[in-house]
Amino acid sequence: MKRRKFTAVVCFAPVPAFAMRVSKAAGTDVGEGDAALGVRTALEQGAAAAVGLLGRPDGFLGNPKVRIELPGALNDAAKLLRATGQQRRVDELVTAMNRAAEAAVPLAKPLLVNAVKSMSVEDARQIVGGGNDSATQFFARKTREPLTQKFLPIVTRATQKVALADKYNAVAQRAASLGLLKPSDATVQQYVTQRALDGLFLMIGEEERKIRSDPIATGSAILAKVFGR
Repeated sequence: MKRRKFTAVVCFAPVPAFAMRVSKAAGTDVGEGDAALGVRTALEQGAAAAVGLLGRPDGFLGNPKVRIELPGALNDAAKLLRATGQQRRVDELVTAMNRAAEAAVPLAKPLLVNAVKSMSVEDARQIVGGGNDSATQFFARKTREPLTQKFLPIVTRATQKVALADKYNAVAQRAASLGLLKPSDATVQQYVTQRALDGLFLMIGEEERKIRSDPIATGSAILAKVFGR
């Protein structure tokens, strides 16, 4: 049975429009099934690559793009601690924050996979027709809130072992009450959780741009077919 081609004369509108947009971008006829498969493959590859890069030793600590430093006002205070011979304690806290993020990120994979499985035709249409980060934005909308709940306990256990973490919380809460820090940065646990998620979505975005700019280099025939120029 020949695969059905979608054209402007087909009656059920959203799917033909989606297929025609993909077809125009790829320079060939791409059916709805191939288009959806291509989007799912891109999402899965981007998510797996990002989790693999970050969810390992030095995934955060050794990557200047996502390394978690102390936030603004507290980073200034840390300079004073360093000046008074407490460099080791500050470094210990920064290392613990990044290690906590590295430990938490692997928990993202099941939720990211479930988000891909739940993707609708409308989601796929927006991703294909959207900008270079539309898949990343899809993940952020679908997973940021539940990932926050999953990351927080891991981050809490990792940072509780560091003596300076309690002092961070005390100083950060005062700074937040004065408007010097965002409320979401008022505890080390909240701060690290949000920065870990920021780093995760940043790296997913980088993987998405790679796929869109050179889908053939992925070695995936379906990605080359759907996202090829």
